[in-house]
Order: sequence, then structure tokens, then C-alpha cells
Amino acid sequence: MDLTNNSNAALTDGMHLMVDALKKNGVKTIFGVVGIPVTDLARYAQQSGIHYIGFRHEQSAGHAAAISGYLTRQPGICLTVSAPGFLNGLTALAEATINGFPMIQISGSSDRNIIDLQQGDYEGLDQMNIAEPFVKAAYRINRPQDIAIGVARAIRAALSGRPGGVYLDLTTAMLSTTMDADEAQASLFTPIEPAPVQLPSPTAVERAMQLLATAKKPLIILGKGAAYAQAEEPLKAFVEQTGIPFLPMSMAKGLLPDDHPQCAAAARSLVLAEADVVVLIGARLNWLLNHGKGKKWNPNVQFIQLDICAEEMDSNRPIAAPVVGDIASSLHQMLDKLSAFHIHPDAAWTDSIEAKKQVNAEKLEQKLNAPTQPMNYFNSLKVVRDVLTDYKDIYLVNEGANALDNTRNIVNMYQPRLRLDTGTWGVMGIGMGYSIGAAVTGGKQVLAIEGDSAFGFSGMEIETICRYHLPVTVLILNNGGIYRGDEQGHGTDGEPAPTMLMPQARYDRMIEAFGGKAYQATTPDELKEALTRALASREPSLINCVIDPSVGLESGHIGNLNPHSSVK
Repeated sequence: MDLTNNSNAALTDGMHLMVDALKKNGVKTIFGVVGIPVTDLARYAQQSGIHYIGFRHEQSAGHAAAISGYLTRQPGICLTVSAPGFLNGLTALAEATINGFPMIQISGSSDRNIIDLQQGDYEGLDQMNIAEPFVKAAYRINRPQDIAIGVARAIRAALSGRPGGVYLDLTTAMLSTTMDADEAQASLFTPIEPAPVQLPSPTAVERAMQLLATAKKPLIILGKGAAYAQAEEPLKAFVEQTGIPFLPMSMAKGLLPDDHPQCAAAARSLVLAEADVVVLIGARLNWLLNHGKGKKWNPNVQFIQLDICAEEMDSNRPIAAPVVGDIASSLHQMLDKLSAFHIHPDAAWTDSIEAKKQVNAEKLEQKLNAPTQPMNYFNSLKVVRDVLTDYKDIYLVNEGANALDNTRNIVNMYQPRLRLDTGTWGVMGIGMGYSIGAAVTGGKQVLAIEGDSAFGFSGMEIETICRYHLPVTVLILNNGGIYRGDEQGHGTDGEPAPTMLMPQARYDRMIEAFGGKAYQATTPDELKEALTRALASREPSLINCVIDPSVGLESGHIGNLNPHSSVK
């Protein structure tokens, strides 16, 4: 849209120039919730050809942007209003930062003069300074002539080094401020190489290979950083040429197929307890790996760590051979050195892993095939596993406590970046946002396996799924509670227990209100039929899968993190 001044020179304003800057930098989709002061900005973006996906809550929009960034290695864009809307989105932005997903949250903000003097403005909040502790970078654009630089800085910060979340603050005054249209267009540019290749030092690679050559019981641990790197080709070559067993972390499942002969996921406890040299590839020694300490680990284990962030080294255990660089470059250089070293695990090591895998697989199959009424996590997820053998390229979004843990262990993944789950913080609320983001960005079907408690965090977004007619099937493992649904209340007035949700809830009827397909399943046969029909239809669908309220562990597999009172 061109404006004119008294001299008839063409003008533009902050809103239009912001859209032009996003398009100049290849932005194709914005996820958001509109309102004052960004409603017209969203309209202009859509008018320009950028897809706008409108959500019911900013947190879900932020999660959609985050997972889009993870899948594309380009910053996902979330648009929010000021103050409460900004704060709602900030949760997802903080999670994107801790997960290493590139994302930019763009929020409108109030009049700086009023905010700085704390005079009380509509939705008044000092948003940039509030965001700073939770993100890689935060910037404010006060003048339209600074938009191109602001967008470029945000993109570079989101993508360079370890990716993460960036906050970009657009003041209300800036959005409507005009400037010469020709000058505005001349200011636009695309940052050159915002995520440059980062080569490891030859000394670091040599040191890592020397250490690996001494290992009798080596192990490779794959993290979601390796998945983000999209370095499957050198990774596969390195794993298979060395013969080293590998253990994929949750979102790294599928980098190599879960049924790969070197996959040690079914012998996790054994390999962590006995490995003498562990190669961490895009994986961090945080709580998900017990910080590399304690009874679950060989106390004498030595670590080789491949990570783009030097500060990550030695964060919990001394790293004997740090390799700082991007994953692809580091793997290529290690492959180039491979012929100079004899690296091969002892046969006794691989044989013991194989034996343990066999024992654990047999135990799991017994659980999966045990009939129960009502269903439990095992026999219901066996149905899912079997149906998904025909859908190996589907996105699998997964959140919950027991729903997360059991799905991860039961449902195999065969391709990279298809399993999308709660990530580093392990928190609820990502389900529908990730589902929408993956469906829009990747153009594939999505199956979201949700605990009934987890679904509640973002369940209203099923309207968004139906509004945009996305090929998303939501499967709720409904046991009527947080963890489980059989806890009795602790008061005398009949109040439900803290972990209880509504028994007999019919979540399937929610999606009917929005025109989606609804299914209720109480037996394995009903579940198989419902899931088969839902996936075949490629329509927005929801399956309410009723399972036994007495099944489920408190806090899932991380109950040890939940403190218990010692007072009687």
C-alpha cells in the first residue's frame, strides 16, 4: 500500500515495511493471535502472500513457530499482541531457546514514553527487558528505517551458533509511522550466511579419534541437535563404518531407524552402565541423561562431545575430547580420519547388548500382547504401533507423562525429525501447536498421541485444526487423571483428588462441534478401526481412547524427581 504526502512522493509505513522485510527474508508463514496493535500487520502479511495461521492461544502459536524452525532450520515466526499476549507467547519462546529451535516472536508494544514513566498504558509492559533473560536476544524497533536491520539481527541471532528464540518488539508508534517508500525499499536486505559453517579444530578431531580408538565398549548417543543438523548421511556412515552401538534420545529417534541392528535403545540401562567411551552427538549431559553421573553410569566413562556451543563442554562431567563445531562438519572430518585408526567395539560388548535387547524385547512383547479390559498403555499402543507400520512418514507428536514414556518405548521411528515431543524441559502444552506447525510446514499427516491431562493445555486448538482443515489425528489416552485416574480425594467434602480429571470425559465430542471426525474406542479392535479410518481419511480427527484409570506411574518414568514428604 502506497501513501502520499503533500509533495505526492510515495510513502509507506512500519506495518507494510515490516511485511516487506519478512518477505525479503523468505518468511512464508506466520503463526499468531491478532489484536491491538498488530491486526492490520497480519492482514497486510496475508495480502502479500504470506500464510497467516491464526490460533486460539499465543502459546500454541509459539510452539507451532518453534517446531517450524526445527523442521526447516529457518526461524519460525510468531506474532502476538502486547502484554498478556506477549507473555503467553514467551513461554513457547523460552522453550524454543532451551531446545535450540530457531524462532522469532514479534509482538506489538505500547507507547515507550508512557511505559518508561510507568504512567499506565493499555496493555502496558516493558516487554523487551522482560524477554531478555529467557531468549538468545531481544531487540526493539522504534523507527521504520530500522526495520531491515532489526529483522536481520533477529534472524542472525536465531540461527547462528546454537539456535534459539529471539524477541522482536514493535512499538505501536513505529507501526503507523510513515517514510519515503523508495528509501524504505532500498533499506531492505537479506543477511549473508546467518548460520555459517563452523569447522572443528584438527587437533580436537585427532584427540577424539585417538580416544575412540582405545575404547572396548564405545557408545554413541544421538540428541535432537543431531536431528536439527540434518546430517544423516555422514552420521549413518560414521555409525556403520565404526560398528559402534548408538542410543537415540527421544527426538533423535529415526535419525537411523529404530530397528537398525546397532540401535541399543532396548538395552539403555546396560549401555549407560558399562560403556567406557561415549560419543555425544548433539546431545547434552543434562537431567535427561542423569548429568552423566550416578549409579546409572560407568564411573570411569570418558566423553567425546560434538556440539556447536563451546560453553556446553564440561557442563556436568569433564569432556575428555571436546569437538566444537557444527555437527555435519565435525562428522565429515572424523570420517576423513577414520581410516587412520582402528575403531571397532569388542565382539563381547556388542554380543551382550544384543542379548539384553532380546530379553527386553520379549518382556515388552508379553506386556503388549496381554489382554486387559479396560485397555492399558501397552495393548493400546501396540495397536498404534501396528497401524503405523503403513505410515512410516507420519509426524508423531507426543506429550504426557506415561503417554510420553510408553509411546517413546513402543512406537518405532524410521525417518528423521518425525518424532516431535516435549524436549529438554519435558513440559506439557506443545501438543496441538507442534501438530499444527508440523502439518503446515511439512505438508504431511500428523498423529498426536496425548495424555488426557496434556491435551487440556492446548485442546482448544482442535478448532484451529478444523478451521484450516489440517490432516491431524489426535489420539487421547484417557485414564481420567494426571498420571492415573483412581486417586481418592483427601478431604471430607467429596472434593476430587488433586490428580483427578473428569471420569468418563468424552473428548471426542469436542471436535464434532467444529466439524471434525470423532471416534470413541474402548477395545483394541475399536481402536484399530478408529485409527485406521482416521488416518485414511486425512481429515481432522480425534479418538478418545479409554484406558484403565488405575494404570500409570506417578510422574511417569521420572518419579524420582518428585519430592515426597518425610513427615508422618
